[in-house]
Parts: sequence; structure tokens; C-alpha cells
Amino acid sequence: MARYKLTVEYDGGPYVGWQHQENGRSVQQALEEAVRAFCGETVRIVTAGRTDAGVHALGQVVHLDLARDWPAETVMHAINQHLKPEPVAVLASVAVSEDFHARFSALARHYRYRIVNRRAPLALEHDRAWRVSRPLDAAAMHAAAQVLIGRHDFTTFRAAQCQAKSPLRTLDRLAVRREGETVLIEASARSFLHNQVRAMAGTLSLVGEGKWSAGRLAEALAACDRAAAGPNAPPHGLYLVAVDYPPES
Repeated sequence: MARYKLTVEYDGGPYVGWQHQENGRSVQQALEEAVRAFCGETVRIVTAGRTDAGVHALGQVVHLDLARDWPAETVMHAINQHLKPEPVAVLASVAVSEDFHARFSALARHYRYRIVNRRAPLALEHDRAWRVSRPLDAAAMHAAAQVLIGRHDFTTFRAAQCQAKSPLRTLDRLAVRREGETVLIEASARSFLHNQVRAMAGTLSLVGEGKWSAGRLAEALAACDRAAAGPNAPPHGLYLVAVDYPPES
């Protein structure tokens, strides 16, 4: 049995999310079908983090076990060949030990939320970013975001259907910056609650519009009540950028 770590990029728009679901096609299904077409094996691919419908990935990490010890490069190219024309691509493939686990070995996950701050509709980036037509103060958003850094009960930014056993999470980084008409929100933590990044992005947009202050954001966090926060930002602006592992992985 050989284990492989794959780094995967995908457009989440056509899928119901990462995980197998009965109501449509998932990214996991697309990858597993490509593996079966390549080597005839039925595998269950394990991911570093499940993404919702419409959420994209620049550096999702997964692992899978194959009966035959293939060269890692062969695994990458063969899966990509059988993924066509799916908007999914394997960017890298590495043979790893059986101790490696895409989810449990991860040290940190990095997400980026993209807001295009302009009045005109999005033509080229439709379903790739959230268009906010009202002017946003990215500096105010960044300053307020620092209230959320550290270990907190993030119930306020947690989906009702979240299956995590505890709402406690340690947010290592939450930064907001502007690049032209694009406002980028970047979040890093070992793990996130379901919809946490989208809830934080949606709430920070209210700060950017001048409707909320940093103080009100702190009050919302302390309330431990989802109703105290702003709305979820749309899924199509969210990207899983990268997942960190120990050097030996």
C-alpha cells in the first residue's frame, strides 16, 4: 500500500462542495472517479478541509492510498488526464508515509476572501469574487479584525449546522488589505468552524461601510450568538489558499 499527498486546485462553482452528497456532483467524486479511471482502484480520498458549494481552492491538500507503488509524478499526470474537462487539477503529488494524514497532520490552514469593491458588475470575475458596490474602508476593516485574533469562543461566527465539538478556536491571523479595487481578507488558523471565514468577512464588510465599529465587533464576539454577527459573505469569494504541515511531511 502506497500513500500519496496531493495538492489540488479547483473551481468550486460547478460542485456541491468537497464532500460526497446526494444532491449533486462533488470535487471528491470527480477526483475519485479520475483515480478509478487511471488505475482501476476505488479509493476514498481524505481532505485537509471540506469546502462548501461554490468555494474555490488554490492549494487544497488530500491523501489517498493505492495498492500499487506508482511514481508520484505518474499519479499526478494520470489523474489530471482523467479529470478533463473538470475544473480540477492536481498541482503536486508526493509519496508520503502511512503516518501522514491530510486532515490530522495539518498545522495551519490559510484562507483568502476576495471582495471587488466597485459599482460596475463583474464580467471576468463573476463567481470568483464578491462585488460590493458601496465604498469599503480596508484600513478600518483591518483594525477591527484584530479584535478576533487569539483563542475565543467563535459561536457568533459559526454555522448552526457546524459539527465541531467545540466552538473554541485560535485565530492566528486576520488581515485586510486593498489592492486597487480588490479588498483581500486573509485568515490563518489550525482549524476553522463551519462558515467561520465567510461570517467574519460578511461582518467586516459592515465595518468597511462604516455601519459597525471595532467595539461592536468585540461585543458581537462576546455575545456567542450567531444572530449578533453580520451575514455570511457569499461562498464564491472564498479560497482555500494553502495548508501547512510539519517539514517531515
